Amino acid sequence: MDIRTDPRFRGIKPFTNRVWLSSPTMHGDEQRWVDDAIATNWVSTVGRNIDETEKALAEMIGVQYAVGLSAGTAALHLATKLAGERLYGRAKPNAGTLAGHKVFCSDVTFDASVNPVAYEDGEAVFIDTERDTWNMDPDALKEAFRRFPEVKLIVLAHLYGTPGKMEEIRAIADAHGALIIEDAAESLGALYRMKGRWVETGAIGDYNCISFNGNKIITGSSGGMFLTDRKEDADKVRKWSTQSREPAPWYQHEEIGYNYRMSNLIAGVIRGQIPFLNAHIEQKKAIYERYKAGLKDLPVTMNPFDAKKSIPNYWLSCMLIDEKAMAPHTRGELEEKWSHAKGKSSPGEILAALAAFRAGGRRGWRTMHMQPIYRDPVFGGEKDVGADLFRRGLCLPSDNKMTPEEQEIIIDIIHRCFR
Repeated sequence: MDIRTDPRFRGIKPFTNRVWLSSPTMHGDEQRWVDDAIATNWVSTVGRNIDETEKALAEMIGVQYAVGLSAGTAALHLATKLAGERLYGRAKPNAGTLAGHKVFCSDVTFDASVNPVAYEDGEAVFIDTERDTWNMDPDALKEAFRRFPEVKLIVLAHLYGTPGKMEEIRAIADAHGALIIEDAAESLGALYRMKGRWVETGAIGDYNCISFNGNKIITGSSGGMFLTDRKEDADKVRKWSTQSREPAPWYQHEEIGYNYRMSNLIAGVIRGQIPFLNAHIEQKKAIYERYKAGLKDLPVTMNPFDAKKSIPNYWLSCMLIDEKAMAPHTRGELEEKWSHAKGKSSPGEILAALAAFRAGGRRGWRTMHMQPIYRDPVFGGEKDVGADLFRRGLCLPSDNKMTPEEQEIIIDIIHRCFR
């Protein structure tokens, strides 16, 4: 189907400048701190930008220590290695710290949450999603512990900037003596009400990670951060991230290390972004609310959150099509086919229409248990909520540089898909 010649879309013109899903938003201070790093010749993995960024993020999130790393994935890997070592002891150089052990993991997430379990030779066991927040289902987690009571580690992601049901999950973990790795890569600035007190995501788990990837709510183009209240953990991560060099007058290595430390140049970009986090959240919230109001007459719902227990950062605005309004479509491993039906639509059709007019968007995360590399049953799978969200859901253009006028056109395009 040629979207541009379809009579339903008559009168709509492609955007002159592409409207992105979520792209970096620069303000000028970033250049100041990058220039400072270059002028002072601190362009490697030490410098004032790193120190100030770690200090600022630790204070903002409410933890004692923050360690700047090359990516959120690096933070997740070292958090996973650290948890495995704490639980099961130091591994030999040719083995991971989780060898022979299972780990309970969010099923709906990016694979960076889960791959570190494989890096450390562990086995991921996927926990289904609940519909209230699209995050790990506490009931499915309980079911998983009944089947595998020996598990001592949970890896949980906050999807699209919305906190999961952390109070319930924390209680379940504590009852089983399990540690939590909190993947807050998408949720920097989001709040959760924990035992009557508002807490930042990234401060709730035993080991916590955030990302500054180019599409995140603030960015360094890349970069990530490990967060903890334990000094020994922060020191260990700093050591591992710089190839595990010992304090000797030569290169001495007693542990496996990694080249994972954050660059002072990247830290300069992040340092310049930090003051604008709240402004970005407000812009993202306005985008979410305009979609919610503009699409309320369609058979769709927006990604949900518990307003009494959480304040999202609204990183991505997402949409779920009602079952009765789904048009015919099929998906293989690498491609998708769809066709239009009057009064109905599908994620494939909507994304094709947006792309035809130069607007971004993407499908929701495909569940980890559906990925060819991990294909396995999921706990709570009699409902398989995650697979249903993937089938009916999509992420809408959520760039905070998108104007209200551009968003109105996008809303109009979505309406026309259902004609």
